[in-house]
Amino acid sequence: MPHHTELIAALAVGLTLAFFAGLLATRLRLPPLVGYLLAGLAVGPFTPGFIADASIAAQLSEIGVILLMFGVGLHFSVADLLAVRRIAVPGALVQIVVATLLGLGATRLWGWPFGEGLVFGLALSVASTVVLLRALEERGALDTQKGKIAVGWLVVEDLVMVLALVLLPALAPLLRGTDGGAGLDAGALTVSILLTLGKVALFVTLMLVAGRRVIPWLLARVAALGSRELFTLAVLGTALGIAYGAGVLFDVSFALGAFFAGVVASESRFSHQAAEDALPFQDAFAVLFFVSVGMLFNPAVLIQAPLLVLATALVVVLGKTVAAFLIVLLFRYTIGTALAVSVSLAQIGEFSFILAGLGRDLDLLSEQGQNLILAGAILSITLNPFLFRLTEPVEAALRRARRTRPGSEFGDDHTTDLPAALEGHAVLVGYGRVGRVIGEALRAHNVPLVVVEQDDDLVSALREQRVPAVYGDGARAHVLRRAHPESARLVVVATPDPVQAQLIVEHARHANPDVRIVARTHDDHTRAELERLGADLALFGELELARSMTGHALGAFTERPA
Repeated sequence: MPHHTELIAALAVGLTLAFFAGLLATRLRLPPLVGYLLAGLAVGPFTPGFIADASIAAQLSEIGVILLMFGVGLHFSVADLLAVRRIAVPGALVQIVVATLLGLGATRLWGWPFGEGLVFGLALSVASTVVLLRALEERGALDTQKGKIAVGWLVVEDLVMVLALVLLPALAPLLRGTDGGAGLDAGALTVSILLTLGKVALFVTLMLVAGRRVIPWLLARVAALGSRELFTLAVLGTALGIAYGAGVLFDVSFALGAFFAGVVASESRFSHQAAEDALPFQDAFAVLFFVSVGMLFNPAVLIQAPLLVLATALVVVLGKTVAAFLIVLLFRYTIGTALAVSVSLAQIGEFSFILAGLGRDLDLLSEQGQNLILAGAILSITLNPFLFRLTEPVEAALRRARRTRPGSEFGDDHTTDLPAALEGHAVLVGYGRVGRVIGEALRAHNVPLVVVEQDDDLVSALREQRVPAVYGDGARAHVLRRAHPESARLVVVATPDPVQAQLIVEHARHANPDVRIVARTHDDHTRAELERLGADLALFGELELARSMTGHALGAFTERPA
């Protein structure tokens, strides 16, 4: 076997095991990321057999974080960031304080020193970039209001953690209680804080002023060359280069640097192509993040300190969730938005591991403390998809509870918005870019319409326009039933998710064997499956575009000249 194959081994074994474990998890109706975590545990140092290089796996996973944040930045704009600053800034700061105090309070009960408790609490306060973004993307919520709030919140958390990483070494003597705090230099500490804030401000200003001109110009120039290969390299070079430069020159995290790179690249008319080129790399390296987390975990802590593990998980999953939920409600957002934002933040990840490692280096955190943080990360990441599944029934229960309170600003999901007798109407599932066009056309022709949509803000807007709308996931039979498909004349499935579309078609056909069902799809395989499940017409976007262009092209030769 040739020497120096650690990188190849980490990639080959990590991705292969992740594939099989993710496939098994999916077959067992578990989230794939549970399989990825178990794959990491299998190749980690705490289980027998092959042991991958944890440092290489961690660096590869960092690439995934960079590409994910770059992709998010491409879908964001400066206006989007400014629009959520009123809730993202105070919300993130208050939630960090609450979670830190909860973690600190727990450790005081366990008899830990104050400094160790503070590092422990801080590590539990910051959410994982990868988990949050994957969760929002899988549910199509990244471009919604709740998604923008969650991402803005995450950016603020990252900025706070950058400052914490700078302050911890300076405060370490005081937090350890050594030298009576004599090792603390107040002047040097002030200079460190100001220097860090200055670097972050300089980086953000540089990106928003110079970057907004240079990066779109660069992408346009490369695109004009007509080389797909060079354009892909330009995209990856922009994301990784700016992320690395932000870390080296400005002491800003790679993830934050990549996010702002994406924000300025979004000003280019080629931003959609850039996002498409980065997507395959994003997905592969993001999987390696979960594998690397699994590698770090020592399962012995579950036996040695089960109650401490449970308390850690409760702080992350329950304490942070309740705090974020109440904060969002206080800013007078809907219950649906509050639940989505709070659940997306109910986990910990990359910065937690960095803080734990720094705490160990500074002799502020014990090995048990680090293991508890890792256990909390594993449990919260595993539970996060299940928490998202609970948001809909929890929201329905909360809305029912609020109905008895007149004048509630949060509204409720009452079905009284629907006409008393529904018959011969159209049910439109999904009101995104495609669904909106279909819905407006149906309304223009006075077709009675009921919309089923997961975005509560869109549902509220439709109801204000007197359009009957049902909030929820149309793939769930009880949600679809509220739109009365059994008496409908037409069901249009405009959601882009293939699994969701198949479930909707199946439920609609079961409810009404005679209803006409039209669905959208992105590939031939899904189209065949939709038709098998009962769709009368499944439209493959690229094929329909090709047919339309062919018709226009042939028309140029068949039309008689004037």
